[in-house]
Amino acid sequence: MEDVAIIFQNISKQYRLGQIGTGTLSHDLNRWFHKIRGMEDPYLKLSETNDRAHKGGTDYVWALRNIDFELKKGEVLGIIGKNGAGKSTLLKILSKVTKPTEGTIKAKGRIASLLEIGTGFHQEMTGRENIYMNGSIMGMTKGEITRKFDEIVDFSGVERYVDTPVKRYSSGMTVRLGFAIAAHLEPEILVVDEVLAVGDAEFQKKAVGKMQEVSNDYGRTVLFVSHNMTSVKGLCKAGIWLKDGLIYKTGNIHDIVNEYLTDGHQTVSGFNLANRTDYKHNGILRIGKVAINSKGSECGLVINTERVILQVQILNAMKLKGNLELAGRITNQRGYYIHYFSSKLKSKIYKVEGEEEFLVQVEFDRLALNQGTYFVGFEIKFQNEIVYYISESIKFDVIDNDFYNSGVVWSAGTVLFEQEWS
Repeated sequence: MEDVAIIFQNISKQYRLGQIGTGTLSHDLNRWFHKIRGMEDPYLKLSETNDRAHKGGTDYVWALRNIDFELKKGEVLGIIGKNGAGKSTLLKILSKVTKPTEGTIKAKGRIASLLEIGTGFHQEMTGRENIYMNGSIMGMTKGEITRKFDEIVDFSGVERYVDTPVKRYSSGMTVRLGFAIAAHLEPEILVVDEVLAVGDAEFQKKAVGKMQEVSNDYGRTVLFVSHNMTSVKGLCKAGIWLKDGLIYKTGNIHDIVNEYLTDGHQTVSGFNLANRTDYKHNGILRIGKVAINSKGSECGLVINTERVILQVQILNAMKLKGNLELAGRITNQRGYYIHYFSSKLKSKIYKVEGEEEFLVQVEFDRLALNQGTYFVGFEIKFQNEIVYYISESIKFDVIDNDFYNSGVVWSAGTVLFEQEWS
């Protein structure tokens, strides 16, 4: 299969907790004894799944277990998962920084890796010397490196310090130079770990653009690990979700990221405001519960391409008869006022006829906000007079998605506007 760049075959990695290397001499001798007799490693059976939240019954854990997948030339794969899921271990095995306990990897072409900060750099050597050293390790001639040298330095933005020892560089400068070397020395496979998070926003955008160029224009294969879901969705089309060292989900990156972000998110029956004291009221009407409903489940999580339903329970209306309005105010984490919505704006006035409680519901086809955390405050007007007000009554998180259905996840700014071009 000429179009296949990497094949992972039953890759597993075992570690012994609290030990460097394989562990004690007795364990090493026992392993060696079983190996020369053609027997299975006795400690492989003892290993447990890498569940960080619970104490196990053995010191042996599988950081990775039975990883099987293929990656074609020119594909950009996003690998996501919580800390300790095995993402970095997988990339280290691919980059030959560490060996798998079981399984094999077949990769076609040169691999350039940007893993931990400073990996592959000699701290006493200058930036210039490290560029030539890294190029030589990848099998490039001095002439080939020289032709790329100015481009690497210009991209990294460290021209003034290129003849300074790398040990004098800041972490951001080190990452800039490391990425520039890895991306410009024409590898067939580019491996990038979470280290880009160290760089500033401008460089992160520049780096993602370069990875897109490497894949789209030159047909290189890219494996990208990041906790920045916006970058992952913007760069990748396919994704793998690792969980406790196992492949949990594979497929379209947008679907996987959205499911990943909702995984473990606390489902609630509603935000109970009945016991809140930080509100203004006339002593009668008040709000009991508020539920925000997206994709058929009540939770504090919203995907900005999905229909959202907000339900508000109003209590103590038994003594009132007349017209009632409900309005809400959305603010962001900094307290900035984002949006105001009101039943009156849609000519919806509720007739109260002495009910003990009733439910008001408002639906949004799509909540056109970019990824972030937001708050909603409410006010109730009875006979055109404000009788209840509470700020930041509920909190919800927004996940960004392909809002414009263009194949691009756009995360700049706060509000997304519908638009038509001609």
